[in-house]
Amino acid sequence: MGFVDTTPQKLTLAQFDALPDDGMRHELLDGRLLVTPAPKEEHQRAAGVCYAALLRACPEDMEVFFAPFDFRPNGRTSLQPDLMVFQYQDVGGDEARRTLVLVVEVLSPSNRSTDLIMKRHAYEKAGIASYWIIDPDAFVLTVLELADGEYVERTFKGDEAFAAEHPFPVRIVPAELARRVNRSV
Repeated sequence: MGFVDTTPQKLTLAQFDALPDDGMRHELLDGRLLVTPAPKEEHQRAAGVCYAALLRACPEDMEVFFAPFDFRPNGRTSLQPDLMVFQYQDVGGDEARRTLVLVVEVLSPSNRSTDLIMKRHAYEKAGIASYWIIDPDAFVLTVLELADGEYVERTFKGDEAFAAEHPFPVRIVPAELARRVNRSV
């Protein structure tokens, strides 16, 4: 199942903000309402493990956020990436001033086409330097980095390690993102 566009006409941010909470995930992309069901455990596990890795490596001048947290690059778009990294000075205040340096989306059956095509285009257009797409079912990490206004794509599979340089050094292994973490307390 892909996204569900429930609007016959395009919405403004004011109309979007006035929508009632129905327990579903709502995003706005160029005025189109995107509604997706809550993510499954594989999705949440991959997002959580990636968040922990980013948080451990994050320098003082940056901050990592976990969804839901709005990114509003223009007056017709409000997206909630699974993970986001901002420059610390850009956090707080007006969403329009926020500059994302990294967006991470975790694929689910309900959001594949949205994340792979529509959001990719939106993030590229917004000038986000790095966009990572995690497929927890296939143990794949797709890394998109902005070069001359367009994303250049690299793919890492299974136990292949991705040694990120941007936005800061961090090591990500796709297979580790999908593994259950055992913790003894």
